[in-house]
Amino acid sequence: MNRPIIGITMGDGAGVGPEIIMKSLKDAQIYQTCRPFVIGDAKLLERADQFVQTGLRVRRIASVEEAQFEHGTVDCYDLNLLPADLPIGQVSKEAGHAAFMYLKQAIELANAGAIDAICTAPLNKEALHMGGHIYPGHTEILADLTGTEDFSMMLSAPKLKVIHVTTHVGILDAVRMINPDRVYKVIRMAHETLQKAGYAHPKIAVCGINPHAGENGLFGYGEEDEKVVPAVKKAQEEGIQVVGPLPADTLFFRATRGDFDIVVAMYHDQGHGPIKVLGLEAGVNITVGLPIIRTSVDHGTAFDIAGKGIADEQSLKEAIKQAIELAPKREQ
Repeated sequence: MNRPIIGITMGDGAGVGPEIIMKSLKDAQIYQTCRPFVIGDAKLLERADQFVQTGLRVRRIASVEEAQFEHGTVDCYDLNLLPADLPIGQVSKEAGHAAFMYLKQAIELANAGAIDAICTAPLNKEALHMGGHIYPGHTEILADLTGTEDFSMMLSAPKLKVIHVTTHVGILDAVRMINPDRVYKVIRMAHETLQKAGYAHPKIAVCGINPHAGENGLFGYGEEDEKVVPAVKKAQEEGIQVVGPLPADTLFFRATRGDFDIVVAMYHDQGHGPIKVLGLEAGVNITVGLPIIRTSVDHGTAFDIAGKGIADEQSLKEAIKQAIELAPKREQ
């Protein structure tokens, strides 16, 4: 069996990332389906295991070639950037900078063909900025460091997939940024991503911008007709199974019922809210449009529970699973 090599970045060392990584890699089944290793600080993984008590050994490596990928031992590409006594649950520029460097190293390894996919534990945006890296989040770092202009955030839960036209911007900026070209490109990314995942003819639904999708001009100033309808028509003319714009208040229910395979959301909270209602532990964040595969947990650093050993690892395990499914196959 071809098992893809998955690089797991540790995220913010002061958060729950090290803990959920150790808890996830205790699962022997993960090693049966992929070859995982961690990019981060070995000493913080060891400290995290004092909280979660997995009994796993952490093994320091300086290259992917040194990894053994054996259950019971966590291979760590050790960048050795943080002190062992890094304060838990606190924002720090050191941890923010380190989280950026873990991701940068992972991208370099992916670009070099050394790994097949990246799976990221959460970082803290305030710490990232304090560390000198002014990005809204993981997605924008990945796009910048890979030279990608057209990309989107896709959230996946067991009964719902959502892809976003805009993400980390204010609502007024989001409405201004929405245009037919961007909406069309996101529809195409949704179509192509699901086809690669095995959907022969993905069923796509597009949200409106205003309540009730404008209701024929009753709400808003004609944004749906101006910004969304041309994109949907263009995609339909190319044979893509897409409908919209549809009212968001009922669309997500219909999608969870099985009417659609994926929903195109216009802005951050329109798409994130329904996914997170379904359960933080089940959601996965996937960046589409990149030249490399990247999946992530769909939750934050959870500073309030870091160090207590109670963080739920299910989202990370699901993110690893999605990375395995999306990663290109290689000979061992």
